[in-house]
Amino acid sequence: MSKPPRFDLLLVLLFTVIALASNSVTATPITQQFKEAPQFYNSPDCAVLVDEDESDGEASILCSDQAVHLAMTLDTAYIRGSMAAILSVLQHSSCPQNIAFHFVASATANASFLRATISSSFPYLKFRVYPFDDSSVSRLISTSIRSALDCPLNYARSYLANLLPPCVRRVVYLDSDLVLVDDIAKLAATPLGDDSVLAAPEHCNANFTTYFTPTFWSNPSLSLTFANRKPCYFNTGVMVIDLDRWREGDYTTKIEEWMELQKRIRIYELGSLPPFLLVFAGNIVPVDHRWNQHGLGGDNFRGLCRDLHPGPVSLLHWSGKGKPWVRLDANRPCPLDALWAPYDLLETPFALDS
Repeated sequence: MSKPPRFDLLLVLLFTVIALASNSVTATPITQQFKEAPQFYNSPDCAVLVDEDESDGEASILCSDQAVHLAMTLDTAYIRGSMAAILSVLQHSSCPQNIAFHFVASATANASFLRATISSSFPYLKFRVYPFDDSSVSRLISTSIRSALDCPLNYARSYLANLLPPCVRRVVYLDSDLVLVDDIAKLAATPLGDDSVLAAPEHCNANFTTYFTPTFWSNPSLSLTFANRKPCYFNTGVMVIDLDRWREGDYTTKIEEWMELQKRIRIYELGSLPPFLLVFAGNIVPVDHRWNQHGLGGDNFRGLCRDLHPGPVSLLHWSGKGKPWVRLDANRPCPLDALWAPYDLLETPFALDS
């Protein structure tokens, strides 16, 4: 019996698909492409930080006390979220030209690619990329309940005082999975009083004891860490930090000391957050909750949709496992993901073909 006329062709196609699939592991990943964002200008009452005749205006803003200094980490896995966050900051700022962006990237990352990606979408952005040596913290990291939390770059926020130049005295740190719907200058202007190192929204109704193990609480020499303090949970994805005071108090070393203890005695389960709580909880300036509506990613549960907390909103934060761009691509978004979508600069295949 003879074969159907297209049988041989189908065999060729089948073997071709199998061959491509077997080589997919070593194939070069498709690079995301992003649209160029509109340019945003200062309102008339903004301070003029750079003279028109000044040759290196970018450098002067990156060291200006009058600029709003913003720090974020940057990597290929979260670049899409970072782009949306940057756009949201600029779009809602009264003085967007007075914002200095300080990006921290792994020293092993392709910094030129990350820099080019930012520049192509934001040609007028004042920014600098700082390399972070993963090995400086890798030896201190203990495994946590979520493998994503073990990435060394998650710990870069503890090293901002060392990474950023001494001329940067105060900075707003933001995670990459958030968008602002308010002027970041309001958050940056948070008064830190006479001696506070950082400010963040506190959540004193959370069960603080759950952030540390029974081993920690049963050891008086450890649990007394919080004596004479009223410790409250705060999310480290949004913080205002006085870098001068951080440097003077050598707080990076204090955080590292707790991480070294964790390597010997397991006193917590969650990545980079507990060392911050051990050093700062009960000693920070509380910020209105509107500046970190966090947990929109479902915390530690994939697929869990969250509602906003009661009250006004200035910043939406998709902390947790569920990221809005992943859920949107999978056509399984949560209702609040629609609030992130307008800031997504990803160039779609349809737009590339047009």
